[in-house]
Amino acid sequence: MATSFLYDRITHGRPSATGTLAEPEGAPEPRFALQGTVNWMHALALVVQDEAIDWPQIQAFYSQVRRFSSLTDAATNTVFEQLLMSLHHLSALHAMAATNSDRDLARVGVMAWYYGIYCAASAMIAAKDGSQQQDHTSTATQWDRQIASVGLAAPPFAFRLTTLVKKDAAAEIAAQRKGNHFTLASRATNAADARGACLSYLSGTRDYREWQICEELKLRELAKLGLKDFRTRKAQQLRDDRLRGKSLGFLHQAFRYRGKANYRDALFLTYEAQVGTVIDGFIGDMETVLRAFLTMAGGFCSRRVNSGHWDAFYADLNVHLGLAVMPKDVWM
Repeated sequence: MATSFLYDRITHGRPSATGTLAEPEGAPEPRFALQGTVNWMHALALVVQDEAIDWPQIQAFYSQVRRFSSLTDAATNTVFEQLLMSLHHLSALHAMAATNSDRDLARVGVMAWYYGIYCAASAMIAAKDGSQQQDHTSTATQWDRQIASVGLAAPPFAFRLTTLVKKDAAAEIAAQRKGNHFTLASRATNAADARGACLSYLSGTRDYREWQICEELKLRELAKLGLKDFRTRKAQQLRDDRLRGKSLGFLHQAFRYRGKANYRDALFLTYEAQVGTVIDGFIGDMETVLRAFLTMAGGFCSRRVNSGHWDAFYADLNVHLGLAVMPKDVWM
């Protein structure tokens, strides 16, 4: 790979001018991080296509979901509001994909993808229990608890961990892998490899969350005990107690992805093909994944809200919207 001025200045391990104000030691070598960014989305898209997630399939998936007869008008309105916003993000991705300009639009595409997922998940939570969370972390946690943990998420959005303790999470990953050892280091070309790649990203997100929690513990609990690391049994017990009570689902991964791809990986998403990553089709993959997630969200919400209200909502949007992707393209 030819040397490059900006690449050398920012990347960790390069001589003389390494680092930024945010990362004084330099950003990690982008090759593996960027592979994960692009390859995870492609893997999700392959699984979505293999699962054939469409309106009839989702209607069957949620056939046993019961109507929420006491859902308030405010909660119902929130469901419809969040679904509309998600649809707008999907339509934006559809328009971006049509331009065939993945590098130009990669960063804003990531933001459109994430907020489309976030809004659709918020709609599902509101339809489930009539609530709306006020921050991204709470939304991710509630979606995992109320949707994914009780079997209300379709693959690949159902992949999750019930604990962040390393050895226990490793056992859960192994059980879900069923001997599939494919990782994000390569671009999946079939559904089986794609599932392995999805589980690889789940495992990597667990590692990241452990690092975050450990850094928090160092600043507070360990500092009070006069400890600086996790070499002692006491420190390890504090760490595992904190990790044991936390699950990890698709919304947690999406939230990590929003920050990772939009900030740390953003430079290299647009910076030539130096890192050996195939970015062609990246926005199309994001569109495929968000469309499936929004189809799922709409299917669940249509079973929870008043059926007459759902029909009126659906008919209204099809008449009054002028988006590239309309409700009839997703929820029919």
